[in-house]
Formats: sequence, C-alpha cells, structure tokens
Amino acid sequence: MYKSLIRPLLFSFGAETAHNLTFSMLSAVRAIPFARSIVRTIFRTDESGLEKTVFGLRFRNPVGLAGGLDKNGEHYNELSDFGFSFIEIGSLTPEPQDGNPKPRLFRVIKDRAIINRMGINNKGVKYAAANLRKHKPETIIAANISKNASCSNENAADDYLKAFKAMYECADMFVVNVSCPNVTGLTNLQDVSFLSGITDRLLEERNSRSIRKPILIKLSPDISFGQVDSILEYAMDAGIDGVVAGNTTRSREGLTISPEEIEKIGNGGLSGAPLYQKNLALVKHIAGKTDGKLPIIGVGGIMSPEQAAEVLAAGASLIEIYSGFIYEGPGLVKRIISHLHGIR
Repeated sequence: MYKSLIRPLLFSFGAETAHNLTFSMLSAVRAIPFARSIVRTIFRTDESGLEKTVFGLRFRNPVGLAGGLDKNGEHYNELSDFGFSFIEIGSLTPEPQDGNPKPRLFRVIKDRAIINRMGINNKGVKYAAANLRKHKPETIIAANISKNASCSNENAADDYLKAFKAMYECADMFVVNVSCPNVTGLTNLQDVSFLSGITDRLLEERNSRSIRKPILIKLSPDISFGQVDSILEYAMDAGIDGVVAGNTTRSREGLTISPEEIEKIGNGGLSGAPLYQKNLALVKHIAGKTDGKLPIIGVGGIMSPEQAAEVLAAGASLIEIYSGFIYEGPGLVKRIISHLHGIR
C-alpha cells in the first residue's frame, strides 16, 4: 500500500513539502484517540531476543531512526510506534537557525537517494528541550548537537557545550555532529585538534553531573581511514562512548543519473542506496581498528533487512535508517526485525 499509494502521493510534492505533510499527519495521529495504538498494532512485531545493552542503555531492538527527520524533537513518540527502539533528534544548535535557501532537499528516485543542503535548519535546543519535558519520551532519545553556522570553528566548543547543557536532563545520549557537509567548515572539526577541544569540554561537563550520559561522535564517510584512525585513538583514550558511522557524502559516486541532472541539483549531502557500500566499509574498518571495543551505530544506505543484518554482522552494535524509511516505507523496521529473528 505504501509503495503503490502513499509514496506516489507524497512524491507528487516537493521533498521538503512532503516532509512537512508527513509531520502534519503525525500530529493528526497524536490527536486522534486510539490512532497510535492502531499504528503500533500494524507496525510492531515480536522483539524478544533482540534486546541489547549498549552504552549502558537497554534497547528493545537494534533499529533506530537517524537524525535529520525529527529535527526539532516534535514527533519522537509517534515515530517510535513504527518499531524504532531509539530516535535521534536534531541536529540541534544553541540558537534557532533557518538553514540554507530553498530548494534544498531533492529526491533521486531512480537511485533511491536523497540529496540535501538543509544547512541544519532547526528551532534550537530550548524548543526541543521544552518538547521533551512536555511530552515524556516513550523511547530512547539521542540528541544530535551542533554549532550555529554563525559561530566560528575557533569558538565551536562554546556552542556545543551550550547545546549539551540545554539537553542534558532531557536526552538519554548525545551525538556530536562534526561531519555535516551542508554547513561551511563544519567537517573541518573532525580534525582531532578541533574535535578534542569540543569533546573534552563535553566530557568535563559530564563528569560534573550525577548521571552519566553517553557521548558519541558522528563521522563522515568522506574522510580518510588515516583520519578515522586518529579520531578513534583519541576517542578511546578520552572516554568517548561510541561512534556513528557515518553521515551523508559530498561524493556522487553510485548515482546513475546524468551529469547534467547532478549539476542541476547542485551541492548537498547524498544519502540513500548509493552510500551503502561506502558506509559498510567504514563500519568494518572501525570495528577492526578498535577490536570491537568501541560501539558503533551503523547508518547510511540501509534499504533492506539483509543490508541491516550485514551492517550488524560487520561490527555495528545498532543501526539507523532514514532514506530506507522514505523509499521502502514504515514497514521496513518490522521487516528488519522479523529478518533478524529468522537468522538468530
């Protein structure tokens, strides 16, 4: 039904308009009595035996929703009804920001891909924190935090710390986004000299708290394995709890559309099916380099239950989906969980 009816309807609109329509539908689901119960009945399945403890947190199953969909922490509970055991909200910045000019979100339907140059548009951490206090989360919440575009890299640590403090009481874990390709200069923060200046401040703040919340670093698939290794060495020495591998890519490798179509879309981070092999290789490398001692959330181009299982077998403790949710539909989570049951 999704592929034959709902997806064609949504895809008849521009990508960002369809995104907003979807969230309007989720708002309606929240307001209609018993609607959420019906969604859970349809889309959830037996999760017994798939529970696992990672970062000191108990996950019902290994499947989460990647950051970028619920940017402002507005519909995490409704989204969890589709079977996700955790929701990554954000990216969130200390102050609200509009992001880049529109149009800034594009589908590449032939390749089951998405290109975005959203520019981390969000309503700010205070808005998200207020939502989380008002609507008690029914699932694990990962807060993806970043700096405002107006903040220089030299002062980035101040912005990350502001966001971290604002969300600390509300989120269960944190993802430090230093790898989004859609904010000028942000990926430069993956250099350990910059990165350590940010995360050391977060670790220091965490040490002052009575409750320890996991801190993860989100890596780009575009950096060299040598740079990845430097980050991993730092992360394990410093006490970082894990990594998210990876983010969107500036590369257009794997797209089958014409160079003219690619040029027409322009800049932006590519996600979806063409990214799968690249991020799978990143997961394998990290798992091998750390001997499995640093937990990994594998994300990027997972479009089928078989691919989900492959990423987990490659060394990921958990996985996240995003483009697969858009192209394959909300039933993908249930199909992944059923497949994982079948291969246990």
